[in-house]
Amino acid sequence: MVRDLPMLDVQPVILCGGSGTRLWPLSRAGFPKQFLCLKGEESLFQQAARRMGLLGGDGMAVRPLMLVAGEEHRFFAFEQLREAGIMPGAVLLEPEGRGTAAAVTLAAFAALEAGDDPILLITPADHDVADNGGFAAALGNAIRAAAGGGIVILGVKPDKPETGFGYIQAEALADVSALKVKRFVEKPDAATARGYLKAGGYFWNAGIFVFRASVWLEALGHFRPDILAGTRAAWLERGEQRDLAGPFLRPHKQAFQAIPLESVDYAVLEKCPGSRFTIHMVPLSAGWSDLGAWDAVWQALPKDADGNAHSGDVIAADTRNTLVHASSRLVSLVGVENLVVIETADAVLISSMSRNQDVKAIVGALSKMGRDEHLSHRKVYRPWGWYDSIDQGERFKVKRIQVTPGGHLSLQKHKHRAEHWVVVKGIAEVTCGDQVTRLSENQSTFIPLGQVHRLHNPGSEPLEIIEVQSGSYFGEDDIERLEDHYGRTTRDD
Repeated sequence: MVRDLPMLDVQPVILCGGSGTRLWPLSRAGFPKQFLCLKGEESLFQQAARRMGLLGGDGMAVRPLMLVAGEEHRFFAFEQLREAGIMPGAVLLEPEGRGTAAAVTLAAFAALEAGDDPILLITPADHDVADNGGFAAALGNAIRAAAGGGIVILGVKPDKPETGFGYIQAEALADVSALKVKRFVEKPDAATARGYLKAGGYFWNAGIFVFRASVWLEALGHFRPDILAGTRAAWLERGEQRDLAGPFLRPHKQAFQAIPLESVDYAVLEKCPGSRFTIHMVPLSAGWSDLGAWDAVWQALPKDADGNAHSGDVIAADTRNTLVHASSRLVSLVGVENLVVIETADAVLISSMSRNQDVKAIVGALSKMGRDEHLSHRKVYRPWGWYDSIDQGERFKVKRIQVTPGGHLSLQKHKHRAEHWVVVKGIAEVTCGDQVTRLSENQSTFIPLGQVHRLHNPGSEPLEIIEVQSGSYFGEDDIERLEDHYGRTTRDD
């Protein structure tokens, strides 16, 4: 008599952190690369979430998606999942980034809450995969390999001497779907990378990990008990919130901030070869790219006969092998090649294709100069809609604001500025002190300095207003938030 094998309990987890500094100026700290549509009509994050939906069947019971995201990105993540028609099972919010080791440990604690010991499938939110079927097949192999209690990672066979990735050296076993990991290698120089490519047996580390929740906690406790203890303390003192933006679980802020900052690789995986914790690698052959720099984006995009990948309003003559992204104006090129040109409303990047790994140096320079262009775009998204800072002078600032149907700005006041609002589209419900009024197109109102106020869109269409601020200071930290529909604090603006 043949007995049915038990179903494999699988918990997919997407890590949604990171800032993607090498993809500046499209990717910024306030709107990082995982939320960008770099290829296709959906963001990298949405594509990653859809790939998790390909799992199931073949002896697997797949739980609803779990997400680990930064506190400041929670509304982007939830809204993009809503647009994709995906409802997460849990959203774990990090008060600040403490590395992937702490993020994965949060996911392990959350997954164990039901009393079972699921297989965690940990994947980044910002990678590109050309062959979703091949990707799902590799994940299935990794899940089955991890079912017995080992740690499994995915590796990509290199097709060029890439210096931007870490490498895995593996040796073949009888079961060719899972290779024993011999060692991990740091990002090499060009000569070493060429040697790896020639020697064979080396794979790019794809940053995708599979293991049972209990196995991860045991391994972390063995190699880094400080990270395990710190994350457990933060988890036990967690808070839970359900509001208009969705279900959120928050580890204790101060306890989480005290956790040592470390990656999964450094904390555990690189220590596993030769230890009592078995670690294997499943080869991934699915057109994988981490889109970590602009040359990788160029390689992933369709090109014309001259090797150009252009989007937006672009005119080119006698131009070859270029990547151009025009967001807000015409970009024209004549007689150039091997260039990256990224145009946004407030910044333009021009880089040699061979030097775009160094874009992060520009981001570092902006930070040292105290400028904001590395933090946010001119157009800033909020849970209620967005605003675009159109113009600013010494004593004024002009914004275009759009509020989604049903959206509420917080009940707030300012110490340093007054505001004039002009409705250009839709219906506005304005709270100003004790008065609540409705304004329609071409009507306006004035919010005096220090007055408590709120803007709400009660209609079924987007509300657009022009806001003219006047005063001595216009920073977003000049907001004293008194009440908020989205559970934000004053610093969240």
